[in-house]
Amino acid sequence: MANQYIAKNQEDVDKAIDHFKSEISSLRTGRANPALVENVFVECYGVKTPIKQLASISVPEPRVLRIEPWDKSLLKEIEKGISAANMGFQGVIDGNIVRVTLPQMTEENRKDLIKILKEKLEAARVAVRSIRERIKEDIMEAEKNKELREDDRFEFIKELDREIEMWNRNLEDIGEAKEKEVMTV
Repeated sequence: MANQYIAKNQEDVDKAIDHFKSEISSLRTGRANPALVENVFVECYGVKTPIKQLASISVPEPRVLRIEPWDKSLLKEIEKGISAANMGFQGVIDGNIVRVTLPQMTEENRKDLIKILKEKLEAARVAVRSIRERIKEDIMEAEKNKELREDDRFEFIKELDREIEMWNRNLEDIGEAKEKEVMTV
């Protein structure tokens, strides 16, 4: 009998892992990455809108982002939005684009980023742990309602623990890869 309790909650686990990936993608490494600014909100026609919906973002050089808005009248707003995001770098209008040059990362910056990364990793682990508790409660409830035998409950919980271990290992691998990227000079 397949563990339908895990399958029923798989989407929540996938969301937690995807959320962790998106959270750490915006962490600044030594190299430019469009994810650094794509979710920065900009005032656009009276509505706060993320830059990724207003412009194309490219990386012409390792430490430079090139933001080309589709509506050139938004150049000043994009520049202001990047400054207001307070991420340690500024946007500069250069003709019809906004150019963002990332400063060189110091050892102290890298260590601070690693701390933030570890906090985000722990938050993702907590999310997975809460999903585990919810699944375990469902299994216990099913046994209490005589939908499961005691042997099935033990087997399902054992399978759940194996899955949780795999999901946590996946989170660890993602975190280690990002840590390596941050520490690369």
